[in-house]
Amino acid sequence: MNHNIVTADWLKNNLNLENLIILDATLPKVGDKTTVITTECIPSTLLFDLTKEFRNLDGQFPNTVPLKNKFEKNVQQLGINSGSIIIVYDQHGTYSSPRAWWLFKLMGHEKVFVLNGGLKAWKTKKFETDALYNIPTSKGNFKVSYNADLFSSNSNVLGNINHTDSITIDARSPKRFLALTEEPRVGLRSGHIPNSKNLHYSTLTENNCLKTETELTTLFKTFDINDKKVIYSCGSGITACILALAGSQIGYNNFSIYDGSWSEWGISMELPIEV
Repeated sequence: MNHNIVTADWLKNNLNLENLIILDATLPKVGDKTTVITTECIPSTLLFDLTKEFRNLDGQFPNTVPLKNKFEKNVQQLGINSGSIIIVYDQHGTYSSPRAWWLFKLMGHEKVFVLNGGLKAWKTKKFETDALYNIPTSKGNFKVSYNADLFSSNSNVLGNINHTDSITIDARSPKRFLALTEEPRVGLRSGHIPNSKNLHYSTLTENNCLKTETELTTLFKTFDINDKKVIYSCGSGITACILALAGSQIGYNNFSIYDGSWSEWGISMELPIEV
C-alpha cells in the first residue's frame, strides 16, 4: 500500500485482511442526470453517507465538515476502530471518495486509502459484487484526533492571498474559474479567489483512475509549490479533495482544504474576487 491509494487487485487479494473496512462514499455529481447511484457494492462494503451522517446538516453550505463528536459517533456506529485499515471508493471512479479520505485524515486517522478507479475498476476486473451494503454488527472504538492543519476557513484563505509561501489551487472548470460561465448554484458570483491558480480535477484522472505519478508531477510542477502551503478549493469542498489526494501521491503533504470553497466565497460580498 504505497501512499494513499490501493488497486482493485490489492483489495481483492486482501479482502480477508484483519481490521479491513471498506466504505462506499459515492455522491451524485453536480449536473449529472444520467448516472444512477445503486447499492451494488464490493463484498463487505459499508455505506459512508456523505449526504447525511458525514456532513454538517446544520451548516450554511452544501458539504461542510461534520461536528467532531458526531463524526466520531457515526464512525463508531459503522464498527470502525482506531486500528482499522479503511478503504474508501465511489461509483464514479475517483470523485467523492477522496472527500471521505480527507475527512478521516482531518479527524486523525492515518490508515485510510482510496481505491483507485473505484467500483468501476473493480467491475472492469470482473470481480464479484454484492447487491446490498453490509450492516455493522458491533460498535467501534474510533476516536477523533483532530488535525486542524488540514482545514482552511475563508479567513485562512484571505490571509494567505498575498503570501509568497502559500498558494490556493481551484479544482473547478476553467470556464467557471475565468467567469466565462455562470455558477451552477444560484446566487453565486462568478470568478475566482485573487491570486489563485486553476487545476481542473478532471485533468488528474484517466479511465476513472488517478494518472501516473509522472503525469501528476508534470501537472503540479507548473505551480511551483515545492515549499509552499497549498490550499485546495473547488465548488463545495468535494473535488478539491481529488487535488489533495493527487498531490499527496507525489509528496505535496503540506496542504489544507478550503471547506466552504466557492459556495461560501462566491456568495460573500465582502470577500474579493478576480474575473
